[in-house]
Amino acid sequence: MLLKTFFTFVCVSVVQAATLQPRMNCPKGHSTSHAKCCDFFALRDDLQRNLFHNQCGEDASEVVRLTFHDAIAFSTSLKQQGLPAGGGADGSMLIFPNVEPNFIPNIGIIDSINSLLPFLQKHNTISAGDLIQFAGAVALSNCPGAPRLQFLAGRPNATAPAPDGLQPTPGDSVDKILARMADGGGFSPDEVVALLASHSIARADKVDVTIPQAPFDTTPFTFDTQFFLEVLLKGVGFPGTAHNFGEVESPLPLTKGVDVGELRIQSDFVLARDNRTSCAWQGFINQQDHMSSAFAAAMAKLAVIGNDPSKLIDCSDVVPNPVHGSKKPATYPATKTQADIEQSCSSPFPKLATDKGATETLIPHCPPGNKHC
Repeated sequence: MLLKTFFTFVCVSVVQAATLQPRMNCPKGHSTSHAKCCDFFALRDDLQRNLFHNQCGEDASEVVRLTFHDAIAFSTSLKQQGLPAGGGADGSMLIFPNVEPNFIPNIGIIDSINSLLPFLQKHNTISAGDLIQFAGAVALSNCPGAPRLQFLAGRPNATAPAPDGLQPTPGDSVDKILARMADGGGFSPDEVVALLASHSIARADKVDVTIPQAPFDTTPFTFDTQFFLEVLLKGVGFPGTAHNFGEVESPLPLTKGVDVGELRIQSDFVLARDNRTSCAWQGFINQQDHMSSAFAAAMAKLAVIGNDPSKLIDCSDVVPNPVHGSKKPATYPATKTQADIEQSCSSPFPKLATDKGATETLIPHCPPGNKHC
């Protein structure tokens, strides 16, 4: 009995020691789990004040895109052959800004690189790889409905740029995309679909250069499941010029002034309809919590490609708590119904309402409350 009591005491003590980790005091009254994390508070505040302006706008979506393009530039198979294989999430985009941004899949990414380079110079205790992934987590926190991403610090700086051909293009086939993602980060088809939740806040400048900041769904400033629904709608036209590389017909092409119609990229279209990915795609529609948790898990995996996570430090507590979402369910845009869906998954399709309106939805160019974006 005495021995049992002793072991119970030891177990309770171990649990308490594990849960009551000492906090590190940082400047300006902040506290965190590790001294290494302190520098990220100043970076966080600087990014919010001088780049994102606490909004889920163009700068935020561009930096989220950069987190993917920097990290996926890694090849397990090339590394096994002793060939240049990229460093994954190593900041090579920032360290070699005249190399990788010139690759076709990275067209337009120079904007986010130029935005982050002054922060790299100013916050020089933080590596380029850490800056990109942390900035992406901070950016996403401004988007209503987004999850709070894990952030691990301590990535070493890149020593060479990644070779060309490691980032997917919007014109790639499903076979090519899935093979690249498996080789680049060990991603399953379901995880590939989960990562595409980032397209719920995406806009494109270079797919059709005649219509800058073309949104991928009707709610480009909210991290929600609307994107997964709308990609399954039948295409009826183009928001700008027709038949650009990597572009297919959009279900909502109406453009009026600066309010640009929805742009659909080919890779989203084919992934939504392929038998390896269509049910994961459909399964996110109107399932906000499921989509958010799957995206957060896939992003945690993406953010450490090329690194040993056991050598990194968890600084997730520096990432801001995300803006709360509206909890609005997914709906068909005005004039659309289930009859417009091109369903590939055999599971029952969710029953959804249609937004009111007799004309096609016009997508706003600016985030709510911002008329000068």
